[in-house]
Order: sequence, then C-alpha cells, then structure tokens
Amino acid sequence: MAGRPDDGTIATARAWLCSARRIVVLTGAGISTDSGIPDFRGPQGVWTRNPGAEKMATLQHYVADPEVRKRAWRARIETFVARREPNAGHLALVHLERSGRLDTLVTQNVDGLHHRAGTSPDKLIEIHGTVRDVLCLECGDRRPMAHAVLRLEAGEEDPDCQLCGGILKSATISFGQALVPEDLERAQEAAFRSDLLLAAGTTLGVFPIAGIVPIARRAGARIVIVNAEATEMDEMAHALLRGSISEILPELVAD
Repeated sequence: MAGRPDDGTIATARAWLCSARRIVVLTGAGISTDSGIPDFRGPQGVWTRNPGAEKMATLQHYVADPEVRKRAWRARIETFVARREPNAGHLALVHLERSGRLDTLVTQNVDGLHHRAGTSPDKLIEIHGTVRDVLCLECGDRRPMAHAVLRLEAGEEDPDCQLCGGILKSATISFGQALVPEDLERAQEAAFRSDLLLAAGTTLGVFPIAGIVPIARRAGARIVIVNAEATEMDEMAHALLRGSISEILPELVAD
C-alpha cells in the first residue's frame, strides 16, 4: 500500500473534477472500510480470513443448504445491529452531487451507506443490491430488513416468506445471480455520456460493472482512480491516487 499521493497529482485531479460537468462515480468496498466494514478480498478481507464465508454469498449454496442460510442470517443480524455510519468519503460524494456535477453514482456496495449519507436515489445505482431490504426468491415480495431481524430476534433461524413460504434472502446480488438489466444499462449509458469517471475503493476486477471504466475512456472521459492498493485498470487512469479514500475524496471535491 502506498502513502499519500503528491499534492500536484491531487491538485490536477481536483481541477479536472471542478471543470467536469457530467461526472460518474464508481465505488467499491474500499470506500466503506473507514466506516468499519471490512472489504472482501483485501489482506484483512472477509473472504481472505474466512474462505467459507463466500458460500453465504453464492446463490446455489444459499438455496440448497439451510445451514448456509442460518449462518448468513446470523451474520446479517450482527451487521444490522452494528449500525455503521457514512464516513468522509461518502459525504464528499454528497457534496459533489450538490455542486451539480454528479451525473450518476454507481456502487458495488450493498451496505446502504451512500443512501444514508444523503445521495439522491435518482442519482444512485446500487448495482449489487442492498441489505436494507429482504426479498422472497419465489414470489418476489420485498420488505425492509428490519422485519426479518425482528423474526430472527424472536428465535427464527431461517425465516421464510410470510406470503408464499419461499426462501427469503437479503435483496443483494449473490454469485450466480444476474444483475438487474436496467441498472446495468443505466450505468453503461451514464459512463458513455460522462466527461470524467471517478473510481474509488474498487479493484475494478468485478465484471460486468467494471466495464464502465473502458466505456467512459473510449467515449473520451478522463479517468481518475482512488484506491489504497493497485487496481486491474490502473493503466487506464489519467490520474492515479493511492491512499486513504476518506482523506483523498474530500480534497478532490473541495470547491
């Protein structure tokens, strides 16, 4: 991991953001680590430290194995109780929106922190879904996560749908589950019309959503990447800033 980027690089990237009029932002797990939410594949990531945890995020295992579902619900209730707060990185992007320059914010995160920070729903694409809701895999009934948490606290280990008895799951996109086509299309269209794409806290290795970076680049947009570690698309960046996202983003969007 590198230290703070030099002031000249930050100043150049900030000038680009100030002059841009259609900024698309793509965020990943790295923007939420300073809110106490570990990433998945980093040195201290959830799946790095506990490879078995990946099963809970794989639809096939979740549907087939009640024990996987029970573990997933236990983990979900712990996450729900440990209410995390948006950090300076999330708030910086709200400031960017209020400046009138943010076209679209696409996040790979399911933690809901952009929503809680104040990003407008019409600007936000939660491409991998959200833990704020639960969804029935059979009938599609959708309800706030709080409803499922109350049932878990009452002693249920694997709550089922109260309408049809189907399997309930957080409204997140698991491995083996397709993205919402309309969300992906909207993100791709935003990238195509952008004049600057800012990627923050993502390794840019998860497709198809990472593909909006080359879409934006081919369309003539500047690419600015902010991440603690190297990404798979560093060579595409016009500006590459390695360091703390919650420290760098407020500097980039400062008036």
